[in-house]
Amino acid sequence: MTDPDANLPEETMWQGKFVTAKRRGRWEYASRSRGIRAAAIIAIEDGHVLLVEQYRVPLGRVCLEIPAGLIGDHEGQEDEDATEAAIRELEEETGYRAERMETIGEFYSSPGMVSEAFTLLRAHGLTKVGPGGGTEGENITVHRVKLAELPQFVAEWRQQGHGVDVRIAMLMAPGFLGEV
Repeated sequence: MTDPDANLPEETMWQGKFVTAKRRGRWEYASRSRGIRAAAIIAIEDGHVLLVEQYRVPLGRVCLEIPAGLIGDHEGQEDEDATEAAIRELEEETGYRAERMETIGEFYSSPGMVSEAFTLLRAHGLTKVGPGGGTEGENITVHRVKLAELPQFVAEWRQQGHGVDVRIAMLMAPGFLGEV
């Protein structure tokens, strides 16, 4: 089944360095500029999940998320592999280095209004190698949360009025992680 607007030409309404606003027929949506994609990382070690906290301008508040970042957003690295980006982003944001990354698949964050896709990866063999916190200006706080306590942690986070990335819900879904 397709929408009648699917065959209409795409119009760029506005384009910035990282985001483009587009229209196709009656649909308006956002996409990443220059074909940039994202990598999102599930990082679990010793029964704990690594989460990051950072202020998100579109929400106007702090948000709890799984570590994530853009693929190929640095000049000269436009052909960067999702696995390479995930390893780099995990270390920058959390201070943990992964021995290997397992690709779970490609997913869409909000397909009704954003065309952005992200590669979801699972980090294995984690070693603490630095403080994390992101690159200059990111101001990321790392949270190492027991998986068994994650639902309560998220509930308390919400009670404080903070945002929660939907990808955290999959960490709490029965059977999603298999054996940890």
